[in-house]
Amino acid sequence: MYAVLESGGKQYRVGVGDIVRMDTLPGEVGSPVEFGEVLAVVADGAVTVGAKAEAARIKGTITEHGRGDKVIVFKFKRKKQYKKTIGHRQNYTAVKIDEIVA
Repeated sequence: MYAVLESGGKQYRVGVGDIVRMDTLPGEVGSPVEFGEVLAVVADGAVTVGAKAEAARIKGTITEHGRGDKVIVFKFKRKKQYKKTIGHRQNYTAVKIDEIVA
């Protein structure tokens, strides 16, 4: 059984026991979190989408807060002596999926 959920404008395919890194969520490490934006649920080959999938709930536990790997952004314009290097690290929250209630 797995489900597709939406959080922070992104979609994630999750199953029970998965650890998913998503955009920062409020809450402390160890606190429970519940997702209501369920787009689809697949159980035993039967796919549920639409209003019935929206009634489903996904429950999980926050396992950690952190920052991802650094991404280097290099801007360059030729013949103009313009070079600029900046970096970015995206914040994330790791969530362990405990239960999918269809």
